[in-house]
Amino acid sequence: MQNRQIVIVSLPTDKLDASHFDMRTVPMPEPGDGEVLCRTLALTVGAGQRAGLQGSASYAAAPKSGVVMGGTAVARIDASNADGLDVGTLVTCPSGWQDYAVHKAGAVHVVEAGGDPAHNLGVYGTNGLTAYFGLFDLGEPKAGQNVVVSAAAGSVGHIVGQMAKIAGCRVVGVAGSDEKCHLLTDDLGFDTAVNYKSPDFRQEFRDACSDGIDIYFDNTGGEVLGGALRRMKPHGRIVCCGVVSQYDTGNPAPGPRGIPGLLVNNRIRMEGFLVFDYADRYGEARTKMREWVESGKLKPLQDEFHGLEEAPRAFIDMLAGGNVGTRIIRVAE
Repeated sequence: MQNRQIVIVSLPTDKLDASHFDMRTVPMPEPGDGEVLCRTLALTVGAGQRAGLQGSASYAAAPKSGVVMGGTAVARIDASNADGLDVGTLVTCPSGWQDYAVHKAGAVHVVEAGGDPAHNLGVYGTNGLTAYFGLFDLGEPKAGQNVVVSAAAGSVGHIVGQMAKIAGCRVVGVAGSDEKCHLLTDDLGFDTAVNYKSPDFRQEFRDACSDGIDIYFDNTGGEVLGGALRRMKPHGRIVCCGVVSQYDTGNPAPGPRGIPGLLVNNRIRMEGFLVFDYADRYGEARTKMREWVESGKLKPLQDEFHGLEEAPRAFIDMLAGGNVGTRIIRVAE
């Protein structure tokens, strides 16, 4: 059998486009001792993958062309030479953009039964874990506090906002369209939402945050971060999760004005983090989020493309703000 792979044929120097990828077909790999053959069922794409291609993700290897595009998958074990991992078992694994991949037993994680397995790429995967630890460990929300989330309809942001509501906070979402803003308030329980593309964004953002900001969960950087900095309350917390506004470009903008002056004057804590630092606590977070999902308090969203060949288009569209929730590419049943 053959294995389709999508490879990076050239590294982007500005905006990513389809010409940076190509599909090739190679023989299907065979597992060795202690290994499993995984059939990709679904992939997810996220902004961090673009940071990796840019070379601005310290946790990723140096970007290079001629290799399979990386990514996390939900997969089915189709052949196994590893004890305890039976054929037919569903797992998550770093398969990248291809139909089949071979992994050591320690590189795959068995998916808990129940619900859509693709949720293990979203709310129970890196996105949900990032939201959970960023909000609760760094943000330290308390009932009645004001929380602002940028890219609030995105894979991490829509989970952060709902968890902040569960914690009893007032939540303001910032998103890129009126439709997304209505989704946040009407379907996900945000108190209000602001469209950063609105010509009156600065005034609308100021009005939405008129009582000041206790916690700003930053997924974007740029102008929204600058606006939030000027509205932080004394001893507020800024959780630096991502800088998606600066990834898909060859000329990232400098940081917002006012640092470190605003941080010093208002005694603001501004902290970045990597979710991988919390690996020994993933079980804790997943248990809590599963309770919220099953009780209806937390609604995980995902949008979908179908077919491995659609992965580049799904990725490029996501970087342009086309996604709502976690972007999933369904590869096989």
